[in-house]
Amino acid sequence: MTEEELTITMALSSSSSPAILTASHFSTNPPNPKLTTTTFYFSSRFITANYSKTSFLNLNSSNNDNNSTFDDKWRAKVSFFPAFLRKKKDANVLKEELLDAIASLDRGAEATPEDQQRVDEIARQLEAVNPTKQPLKSDLINGKWELIYTTSQSILQTQRPKFLRSKTNYQAINVDTLRAQNMESWPFFNQVTADLTPLNAKKVAVKFDTFKIASLIPVKAPGSARGELETTYLDEELRISRGDKGNLFVLKMIDPSYRVPA
Repeated sequence: MTEEELTITMALSSSSSPAILTASHFSTNPPNPKLTTTTFYFSSRFITANYSKTSFLNLNSSNNDNNSTFDDKWRAKVSFFPAFLRKKKDANVLKEELLDAIASLDRGAEATPEDQQRVDEIARQLEAVNPTKQPLKSDLINGKWELIYTTSQSILQTQRPKFLRSKTNYQAINVDTLRAQNMESWPFFNQVTADLTPLNAKKVAVKFDTFKIASLIPVKAPGSARGELETTYLDEELRISRGDKGNLFVLKMIDPSYRVPA
């Protein structure tokens, strides 16, 4: 969601273009046959050799042992391909890595640029194995979530002394009513509610309507209080979202039955 309102927020693939290596019009001393064209297509998924009916890369007048030597060297040169074919990490493993990476960062307030980069890299790996392709059509998104990491400095209130910062931030979403609510804990207990407008199966436009100071005093939100939020990973326990200002949000589910006020 937008990263500006009252410090409350809602919360590798290789190139598909193959490199082509072509060896053409090679010939050898008689009586070895002439090799007219040999083409190798290298991609991240396969290696295919298309060659003429003559012998495989017989590029000199030496015996077959030399051909074997060349073949072995060629195989050694392309041994890097398995690195591109490595199986993606399991989502549970990546979740543990992500939680370990953010555990000591005070929800992001203590994160260095290097910490932020590491967390973002793990988050992107997790997003790549997202089990919920259409989060806004899933009941898993409904309920109350606790913010456990963000890059938004306005949410983290890093410009304030620690004793004046919100200790915990929550976000609730109900896709059936297209309503959302952001809440912060002690010392201010501020809240804000919002209407959601789906932009696609992952992203919503957010329009805030009412702020509540100390959860008691209602204040109408200005027309400029709006933003966008994209959910990029979702399961029963964890949600990753990215805001329209480029900030990253990681949240854990705490109450799937919570309902946002109308």
